[in-house]
Amino acid sequence: MKNLRVEPKRLIKNLILMFIGSLVYAAGFQYILLPNSVPTGGIGGISMIINKFTGFPIGTLIIILNIPLFILAWKKLGFKFMVSSVMGTILSSVCIDLLSLFPHTLTQDPFLTSIFGGVIYGAGLGIIYRGGATTGGSDIIAKLIRVRYPFMNFGTAMLILDIIIISLYAVIFDKMESAMYALITMFLSSKVIDLVLYGADVAKLCIIISDHGDEVRDFIFQSLDRGVTFLHGSGGYSEKDKKIVMCAIRPQQIVELRASIKCIAPDAFIIITDSREVFGDGFSDIADIK
Repeated sequence: MKNLRVEPKRLIKNLILMFIGSLVYAAGFQYILLPNSVPTGGIGGISMIINKFTGFPIGTLIIILNIPLFILAWKKLGFKFMVSSVMGTILSSVCIDLLSLFPHTLTQDPFLTSIFGGVIYGAGLGIIYRGGATTGGSDIIAKLIRVRYPFMNFGTAMLILDIIIISLYAVIFDKMESAMYALITMFLSSKVIDLVLYGADVAKLCIIISDHGDEVRDFIFQSLDRGVTFLHGSGGYSEKDKKIVMCAIRPQQIVELRASIKCIAPDAFIIITDSREVFGDGFSDIADIK
């Protein structure tokens, strides 16, 4: 049980994040998505379907339907993951049922519903995840699928599960338009979750292969004020030794980099890709690594 110990300050911070996230998540669900019959994926979507037939409180249904998943999570994914899932699920579900006592609809416009529902719903989930918890349901199922099929991406598994639930909702209640809007909601919520978890501080990772590595390095030092790392390799065809320049820069510096390398090293082979998290001089403090 030693690995389950958590610093008191961190525990309090996580509990606060879980509480705030649960309120935001419940508000998006209860005040935007549910009144406009825009389904969510996973256990929440199944609970919406049962609620339509029975009127049973959605938050309570989410907890009940998650119980067998909690047991599976304990057996397959470990006690720590199970505890975090239980805490996040109970807190978010209780908030959903509490807010249902104060009914309100923020908008009835389908387009605004899908946009703001996705943003608020996703922000709530992202804050809950930052607090080290999950809301159970699809999170657990997706992780269990990856245990069985490790080659499958977690996001892909989540997307498949959500599409199945939303399609089921659309077929049962003949609400195809609601399902279409739900896809917009899902897409936006996934982007907002990433934004909350990883921030907007996206950098560009550049790998430049050229016979003019020293000149490229000098330009990056002097004009872009960025550091570089030399990787040593050789051409597969020419078998000539090459200096491979690797650096992380800001997105707004990309245009200047490409234009200058075109003049400095017209022979260059350039790879530029997004890098969501960069820690070190000129970027996020390395002490911020969680």
